[in-house]
Amino acid sequence: MKLDRLLNAQEFEKEALRLLPRSVGGFLFGGAEDGRTLKENQAVFNRLLFRPQGLTGVSNRSQSIELWGRTYSSPIGISPIGVAALARHRCDLILARAAVSEQVPFILSGSSSVPLEVIAQHAPGSWYQGYLPGDTARLENLLLRLEAARFETLVVTIDTPVGANRETNERNGFVLPLKLSPSLMWDGITHPAWTIKVFLRTLMRDGIPRFSNQTHEVGNPITQDQPNGFRSGWDKLDWDHLRWLRDRWKGHLLIKGVLHDADARKAVQCGLDGLIVSNHGGRQLDSSISTLQALPPVVAAVPRDFPVMIDGGFRRGTDVMKALALGARMVFMGRPMLAGAAVAGDRGVHRVINILRSEIDRNQALLGCADITRINTSYLAVASAPLIHTETT
Repeated sequence: MKLDRLLNAQEFEKEALRLLPRSVGGFLFGGAEDGRTLKENQAVFNRLLFRPQGLTGVSNRSQSIELWGRTYSSPIGISPIGVAALARHRCDLILARAAVSEQVPFILSGSSSVPLEVIAQHAPGSWYQGYLPGDTARLENLLLRLEAARFETLVVTIDTPVGANRETNERNGFVLPLKLSPSLMWDGITHPAWTIKVFLRTLMRDGIPRFSNQTHEVGNPITQDQPNGFRSGWDKLDWDHLRWLRDRWKGHLLIKGVLHDADARKAVQCGLDGLIVSNHGGRQLDSSISTLQALPPVVAAVPRDFPVMIDGGFRRGTDVMKALALGARMVFMGRPMLAGAAVAGDRGVHRVINILRSEIDRNQALLGCADITRINTSYLAVASAPLIHTETT
């Protein structure tokens, strides 16, 4: 299809869900339990409005930002996406290469299939996100592998001590380890384009996708449980392990999954280099606060120069700008980028990034804020009934 017919990230997601088998789409784009957090992540943007300022001179607009001495073209990045291979053959590599080309950060999920060494070779500067066990011996082995591949940024996810209750996946018969069933096979048959371009192509070229990056070695195929269990030791991870990691890891160290200001203060006390406000895209604890709601108290809890980033529910350039105005340094997105890859591979990811970048540029001008790093809460208002000023005589 002609990509110029898809005008925004939401349209890419709708097209991706049309192309993907229902079970795959439900797994990649669904949430936990009743989907309250999934919906709230996006609904919250409707309650925060802009107050534009006119005649500010916006001919020389810039949306580039600097983080740890590196300049990125835009304040958007690609979130870690587990089992992205279900959407496109070698999807992790597609996303990583697009990020390098567009000069935005990419975070490789620990639950990815393309080996991290390959990602590092083709997309140097990528970040690694891990689901880590509370076991320093296992952590040490993983760190040695990351160092050998020359990764410099480690993101530790803190909101997955156990698996979430994702009823949509169970109804669709889609659970990990993946087990083929008549319903899944029929799902593939009724989506022949996906079966040929993704399923069969992956099997013929790479075999069954593996969890290649969860530990110090390439793991089992997604159809088999991992040697120590898929989530073995995740529930043992605590702040003592983060302090151990800080002493051991010489690169940038962040935590992802922060919704509480107490965790933000602990991150600073541990000497971390930043954090990502996240509720796992509504895929873990349902009824969690939206990330945009969680952002202001987290920002207030850390020093001004401590990078606070965010993900969860972002679909528009205006969404990104609202988060930046509330103090976020960078906004990461997963599903929009995954939808771009599902629809048209690398062309789709580039298209989504450029749509978002164009939206930010246009709305900077309309808002009266030429430098994106200067946007702040003076440009925002909370949706409410208008004030009434009465005159008395």
